[in-house]
Amino acid sequence: MNSNYPIMLRLEGKRVVVIGGGRVAERKVTGLLGTGSLITVISPQATDELKGLAGSGLIEWLERSFSKEDIEGAFLIFAATNDNVLNQSIRMAASEQQLVTIADDPEGSDFHVPSHIQRGRLSIAVSTGGASPTLARKIREQLEHQFDNQFEEYLEFLFSARQRILKEVKDPSRKGKILTAIASEEFLKSPNREADLSRLLQE
Repeated sequence: MNSNYPIMLRLEGKRVVVIGGGRVAERKVTGLLGTGSLITVISPQATDELKGLAGSGLIEWLERSFSKEDIEGAFLIFAATNDNVLNQSIRMAASEQQLVTIADDPEGSDFHVPSHIQRGRLSIAVSTGGASPTLARKIREQLEHQFDNQFEEYLEFLFSARQRILKEVKDPSRKGKILTAIASEEFLKSPNREADLSRLLQE
């Protein structure tokens, strides 16, 4: 049985703590950049990338060992050290309301970070439930080719077009038809989507 529940989290303004300063921690922090979360890294040592992020003010780096007070008020906790005993102690220090992921213990984690691609507003996540991260990566790479950079601009168009349609079109049936039309391959490849949308609204 797969008990995982897929969800998209809004992290803006929320505190996220990453314990560890190696490559695994670096990957976790990189994935969090741009979410608006308040990222704190706790580790006596850190990679050059993490040091650079701390130096530029994008994250906070506490250059010391972990203590249980470090995760007070944290929304998400990443136990990303290479010490299994330490990782488990981090898990034990967390409250029942806090979500913890453990780098070397997926079964003991509250959540997993799936392999994903981001194209502006479009986010596609792939998870194999821990069965094969390698397969998840391969599927992600296939999706990266299928959903290239043009989708970033297209999603911005869809967002603004939807607001306009919801405001200007009152008939539910006609509204549904127009929303379906703008999500078509024809609109994706159109050189002038705004003009095409205006024609639809005038029909």
